[in-house]
Formats: sequence, C-alpha cells, structure tokens
Amino acid sequence: MLLYLLRHAEAESAASSDFQRRLTPIGRGQAERIGEFCRKSDIAPAVILASPVLRARETAIKVAACLPGAELIEAPWAACGMSPDAAVRELRAFEKFSQVLLVAHEPDLSGLAATLLGVSRSCALHVRKGLLMGIETGFAIRAGAGELQFFIPVNFLG
Repeated sequence: MLLYLLRHAEAESAASSDFQRRLTPIGRGQAERIGEFCRKSDIAPAVILASPVLRARETAIKVAACLPGAELIEAPWAACGMSPDAAVRELRAFEKFSQVLLVAHEPDLSGLAATLLGVSRSCALHVRKGLLMGIETGFAIRAGAGELQFFIPVNFLG
C-alpha cells in the first residue's frame, strides 16, 4: 500500500475549543493546492481517512473534492493524540487498498511516520502544516517496514 500522510492546512490560532479551530483562508487555499497536486500527480487514494477535528476534516473535504473517486471516512482514532501503534492497528483494516490518505495532526503524524520507517521518534522529522508524505508499506502495514517515497511541504506545490 502507498500510504499518504497529510497534516491539516493552516488553521485559526484560537476558537471556542481546539477541536473547533477552522481553516484560515490561507489554509483553505493550501488544501485546494494539495488536492490539485494529488489530482495532477495521479495520487488517487481509494480512501481518505480524516481526523474528526474540524481543521483536519475541512482539509480532507477540500482534498477529496479534487479526487472524485476517493471515499471520505471520519477516523475517530486519528484525532489529536493518536498513538502510532494504535494508528498502525487501525490502518490494517485498509490494507486491501493500494492507496490510502490519512489527514491528521502533529506530533502524531511524525510519530506514525517514524514508526513505519523504523527510525527513532527523536529524529528530526517534523510534519509542518500542509505537508504531504508518501510511505510505501508493502502488503502489510507494520512498524519498520515502510519506505519513504516523498516528503513535500505545501509551499513547494506551486
């Protein structure tokens, strides 16, 4: 499986709760650019898994609008505080798909990436807002079996 990890786009710094922080106008533009990049680059996940946190859901919705074949699924386990081990377990349910996109948060995504790549969580891996990463997991998602394919910040997408 090619697993794409996407950190949500730029969001408001304050709201009634962290859960309710919306994308800013810049963030909405970032999410649209990411979706267009995916479409033009033949990144075609069958499934887009989104954290239920508003900024991640909004990012996933914008990206999904550019990828009409992708099914958007809310993934409660991908909310802020996602454990890498729990994410690996949950992602196994999607191994039948050749491409899956997960939209979530930091430091959760860098922890998941480090786990999949078999590197120390203390390594200098930081997933900035709007960063898209591709990890080839092979036929089974497991710790240490991943291979980094790309790591692209949104500002490199045009």
